[in-house]
Amino acid sequence: MSSGTRTLVSPLTLARPRGKALYWTVFTAVVLLFALAFLFPVYWMVTGAMKSPDEVTRTPPTLVPQAWHLSGYTDAWNLMDLPTHLWNTVVQAAGAWLLQLVFCTAAAYALSKLKPAFGKVILGGILATLMVPAQALVVPKYLTVADLPLIHTSLLNDPLGIWLPAVANAFNLYLLKRFFDQIPRDVLEAAEIDGAGRLRTLWSIVLPMSRPVLGVVSIFALVAVWQDFLWPLMVFSDTDKQPISVALVQLSQNIQLTVLIAAMVIASIPMVLMFLVFQRHIIAGISAGSTKG
Repeated sequence: MSSGTRTLVSPLTLARPRGKALYWTVFTAVVLLFALAFLFPVYWMVTGAMKSPDEVTRTPPTLVPQAWHLSGYTDAWNLMDLPTHLWNTVVQAAGAWLLQLVFCTAAAYALSKLKPAFGKVILGGILATLMVPAQALVVPKYLTVADLPLIHTSLLNDPLGIWLPAVANAFNLYLLKRFFDQIPRDVLEAAEIDGAGRLRTLWSIVLPMSRPVLGVVSIFALVAVWQDFLWPLMVFSDTDKQPISVALVQLSQNIQLTVLIAAMVIASIPMVLMFLVFQRHIIAGISAGSTKG
């Protein structure tokens, strides 16, 4: 009895004109439904900012604005001081990304290839932090940032209050270590024979081979800071230094709904653009399950 791949629709059915037409009809309908499910909320948010204040709260709602108003976006940009808060978010996200990439990569490389003493114990302790709820760490982190041990200085209202806690990311460290584990030992030994030291091997051999996973870690690091709300709210009491996620809530009390929706659209644009630009690298990093020697 011959074994073959079983599919939902048999190849014989697909070979028939009626079966092929039915297959593509169902396939197209499913794709359109999924696209509508994901894109309709975006459309609703973008067009909602272009409606009048009365129309956006009307019941039943209108699918297409009766009159297109762009004043919601200009008012959001000016009244809510979005350039300042967007720049604050960029600074906080970029610093957290850079420090996390440097320290997590170095730690993962050391645990994977340098084999330090008690390396497995250290890795186990790092992974154990993933079992602790993030909410349980908020108070200890705040007390630490408010009075930094040894030097007794406060990092409140300072980007360092966002950067330093973001460095301790056990998930990204483990992701990097698992990727480094798959790099063939022969490649590193060849570099050692050529006279490359540990640091040169990391810089010239390991990092170029790790571009896919570094892209995934970068996306995780940037998105985590960009969308975080509770921790920046606790760190930044100064309104002028708050990121966009906190400022939208703090400044939304006396703002029209259309202006607030427009501000949320503007705040989401950088992350959408980043995904569209780097989606190829994201997919490559997720599918990077093996490394050829």
